[in-house]
Amino acid sequence: MKKLLITGGSGFIGTNLINHLLQTNQTEVLNIDIAEPKIKEHRTYWEKVDIRDYNSLNKVVTKFAPDHLIHLAARTDLRGKTLKDYNTNSDGIISLLKILENTPTLKKAVFASSMYVCYPGYIPKNFDDYQPHTLYGESKVLTEQIIKTTNPNKYCWSIIRPTSIWGPWFGEPYNKFFKLILSHAYFHLGKKACHKTYGYVDNTVCQILSIINANNDEVHRKTYYLGDYLPYDITEWANEIAACASIRIPNIPYFLFVIAGRAGDFLQLFGIKFPMTSFRLKNMTTDNVHDLTPIKKLAPILPTSREEGNKMTIEWINRGKSR
Repeated sequence: MKKLLITGGSGFIGTNLINHLLQTNQTEVLNIDIAEPKIKEHRTYWEKVDIRDYNSLNKVVTKFAPDHLIHLAARTDLRGKTLKDYNTNSDGIISLLKILENTPTLKKAVFASSMYVCYPGYIPKNFDDYQPHTLYGESKVLTEQIIKTTNPNKYCWSIIRPTSIWGPWFGEPYNKFFKLILSHAYFHLGKKACHKTYGYVDNTVCQILSIINANNDEVHRKTYYLGDYLPYDITEWANEIAACASIRIPNIPYFLFVIAGRAGDFLQLFGIKFPMTSFRLKNMTTDNVHDLTPIKKLAPILPTSREEGNKMTIEWINRGKSR
């Protein structure tokens, strides 16, 4: 039985990962996270630790003596004002790497980065080609650079770049897409749909575990984008979600979205939140498709179709409303 340490297991992907591992009952799991688990039953497997606190982190890791690690802990929102606000993604990884180098039981580690080490639509020439467009993206560039510069040599390690992952237990901004559609507040842009790499969370869990279960020589020092293998036509996907709730999505002329985006930019200057900004509109209308060939070799068949994921996600949203 593997002893798997998960940092940030109280987050979206971590919650689904721990759910899967507890259901299969083949792994001893410990989640270290500053936040309480989203699911009450997960508290048994949780230690409250801030990964920036070296002494506390060292104590817990040493006691657990993991043979595998999945590092998901990070600040992921876009509300930070300076790079220092994201020091969980830099100082935290420095502390963790130092401890792992002195953890003799460790055989393999998977470190989470983000697709936002490059701005949407930019196709990197290689995995050292970075073009972030947000402070969060810059912080994840630091995460990757720290790992590569430190170059751990006592265990196998890989880096993952989750794309736009969605499903039960997700938060903003991705849950907004579902909630807007289900509340009849979503409109098609009135122009040709863009295509993006998105991924249902069960499939992402499958891909992460495929790296954990792969031969070390196959995945050592490799970087993988994670997501569903066929790019999403966003208009098509929105219609699928709407159909689950018998909703028909109207088309709105694109220029109205442009006006709304500019209005949102103006209101933002005064600290007023508005559902549309020029930044968000650009992200919504830019193709952003990543090469998933490397991870597909490890996990050729994903467990959940998009249609199944839509239904399970809507059921989860509705359960939340009924509480």
